[in-house]
Amino acid sequence: MKALIPVAGIGTRLQPHTFTTPKALLQVAGRPILGHIVDDLITSGIDSFCFVTGYRGEEIREWAEGAYEVEMAWVEQEEMLGLGHAILTAADAIAGEPVFIILGDTLFEADLAGVLAKGGNSLGVMEVDDPSRFGVVVTEGEKVIKLVEKPEQPISYLAIAGLYHITETDLLIAQLRRLVEEDIRTRGEYQLTDALAMMLAAGAAFRTFTLGAWYDCGIPDTVLATNRALLERSASAVAPAPVDGVAEKAVIIPPVHLAAEVTLEGAVIGPHVSIDSGAVIRRSIVSDAIVGAGAVIEGAVVESSIVGPRTRVTGHPLVLNIGDSATVTGGE
Repeated sequence: MKALIPVAGIGTRLQPHTFTTPKALLQVAGRPILGHIVDDLITSGIDSFCFVTGYRGEEIREWAEGAYEVEMAWVEQEEMLGLGHAILTAADAIAGEPVFIILGDTLFEADLAGVLAKGGNSLGVMEVDDPSRFGVVVTEGEKVIKLVEKPEQPISYLAIAGLYHITETDLLIAQLRRLVEEDIRTRGEYQLTDALAMMLAAGAAFRTFTLGAWYDCGIPDTVLATNRALLERSASAVAPAPVDGVAEKAVIIPPVHLAAEVTLEGAVIGPHVSIDSGAVIRRSIVSDAIVGAGAVIEGAVVESSIVGPRTRVTGHPLVLNIGDSATVTGGE
């Protein structure tokens, strides 16, 4: 079974972090977002992957090929013309076989192995408060009877959650080509939901499967929410490995993830904190936060924050969303 994962986006809403790191490689709960996705797919029986890259694509490829020994194909989306266009870019890699499509910033909980075993076209769905932000489905039981991309007026509160099992792949490709040839766009882009609706109109059958949880890592608040949820799911605190000595006077309130070679001195860490390798935290309280590799926090209270790699933070209580190699001083 092959998975197709689009990871071409710039991640504008996650700047400044995505100025220096592709969104798919941002860390949550001690792993890149893409690592959590690939791990779940492999566990579900998927053993072949195609990635659609664009912005900072070489970094994603280098990381993936270093982290996994599975079959991988790589295609580049040279223009950001929408999700439908991204899937069409990979047409040669997926033609003639079933494919599982998942967005590169979407983490989930579901019986994916059971979904794949049932066969047939199926869409992962979740109820949402604001359907205008999503592709939505109208159903009769599990059967899909209508699909609309980002409706201006609510027709359903059941959103497509970025997971698509497509068995009629050649029909999907044909409808995506029609979108481009006839320049059918929604909000300026070629949308996958529009191609699925065209498949439905052509006689293809779709059913839905409901996700147990859905984590959309699109903005800083949802990245932190995902970090909290994944740490709760692991329900463990990892002891730090020392750098130039043993961590002193550290109080850890789980769940917390501490990578190797983290230094803690006079620190209170947690709950819901992920700290990457080489970070140093002294005389500080850090909660509900992601701290990047090599960051230094001294004499500060940091909460509900994303602190980028190699950043230095000192001073008063802070709520931060700062990228790589910054310096923040709160004063005495």
